[in-house]
Amino acid sequence: MEFKGATHLYTLAGMMITFAGFSALLLALRPAAGAKLSLLDRYLAKTVMTYIFVLTAGALLPALFALYDIPEKWIWRDSAVLFALPMLSLQVTYPRRRRKVAGKGPPPAIFAVFVVLGSAVTLVMLGYVLAGLQYSAAAYITALMIDFFTVAFAYVIALDVIMQQPMEVSERPAPH
Repeated sequence: MEFKGATHLYTLAGMMITFAGFSALLLALRPAAGAKLSLLDRYLAKTVMTYIFVLTAGALLPALFALYDIPEKWIWRDSAVLFALPMLSLQVTYPRRRRKVAGKGPPPAIFAVFVVLGSAVTLVMLGYVLAGLQYSAAAYITALMIDFFTVAFAYVIALDVIMQQPMEVSERPAPH
């Protein structure tokens, strides 16, 4: 059963997984250069991967529901709830979780875009779709797209922060 927005969602899912692989590769550069990964490096890598997999699941949920011949209005409502609840949980708890690992909250730009904008978009989408308004598919896909780009933005900023950290060189065995 084909549904509205299917091609766009498949494209988003592909982009998201590609981004996850690319971000993991970039974070592997520091250890490849001989530096130790800091707690913040590991936390940011885990955070990006977690967000990307929640976003990818959100992109694939409508197709999964369509396989069961669920009516389209319920595809979007069910997908909105199953995507928005974990995403909102991640978005609003990010500053606390980061503070716990790094000792300080996110930089203002990341807080504004990643936490505030991301949470607002997810929450507005959830309300819009649950209200059963006319363009629920568009609202859902738009929220997924904006949330994806907030993650990409936060990653670029975080990568800049990581690359500015002093490189604590790992001990290498002495040559024999």
